[in-house]
Amino acid sequence: MMKRVTWFAGGVVAGLASAGYAKKKVKETASQIAPTQIAKSAADSVRSRTSDVVDAFREGRQVMKHTEDELRARREGRLTSLDEHVAPGDRVYVDGVPVESGRVIVMRPKERKAPR
Repeated sequence: MMKRVTWFAGGVVAGLASAGYAKKKVKETASQIAPTQIAKSAADSVRSRTSDVVDAFREGRQVMKHTEDELRARREGRLTSLDEHVAPGDRVYVDGVPVESGRVIVMRPKERKAPR
């Protein structure tokens, strides 16, 4: 008889604990799918995507400006390659990081003519 009472009491405790846990989870889920939370989540998502688009646009403009500068320097003869200045076996470092000499571009400032 004592065995049955112990198992019954254990079942009641387990049932109450799982019912309390289920109630807590249902309330959390209901609060997450409330209209105000959905609107807030959508607004946060739009803000994040807008930020990503703006960052991509800025990066694209920066790369475009760099490419234009490089093309102008090449057209004006201010662009040289390091290959003519580096002997085979020499190492080239940019900001302390070793790079291939063919990947480095040297741009000289454009000479300004004195005004007349």
